[in-house]
Amino acid sequence: MNMRQDRAEEETQVAERRIVVGVEGSGYARAALIWALEEAAFRSAVVEVVTAYSPTYVPAAPDLGYVPLDSFDLVAEVERMQGDVIESAVAAAGQPDVEVRRTLVKGRAADTLMRTAQGADMLVVGNRGRGGFAGLRLGSVSQAIAHHSPCPLVIVRTGLADDAD
Repeated sequence: MNMRQDRAEEETQVAERRIVVGVEGSGYARAALIWALEEAAFRSAVVEVVTAYSPTYVPAAPDLGYVPLDSFDLVAEVERMQGDVIESAVAAAGQPDVEVRRTLVKGRAADTLMRTAQGADMLVVGNRGRGGFAGLRLGSVSQAIAHHSPCPLVIVRTGLADDAD
């Protein structure tokens, strides 16, 4: 093979561009997904929507230990929530021609996002999540990722009412 053939093969084997977005059902996550969809359209990238979940356990009788508190089918509820957020964000972003992949993982949000973002072009999250305190400007997941992200990180700050200065 000569140099021209090598270059031609390299150009045909272009690496896929991938933007990972953390979504947990909040308006902050929706805003992050809208931003990521618009950016992916500009970059010709795939958007991977990642939702981490973990069941809640509560103590039962002493001989039973802990039992799940969540609904019977937590995974189905999380999938439905993720789908609703994706549908809403795609509509708000103007139906961009972007491939959206869905990932659901049982585990801690920050760890899951950082693991999934390995090799990604970008990781995108909202500045806050569903929990926390009203006065916080940055949620715990955003803060953890800011210190340990395996790729460039975008934290989307929104104009939501409780995000006002």
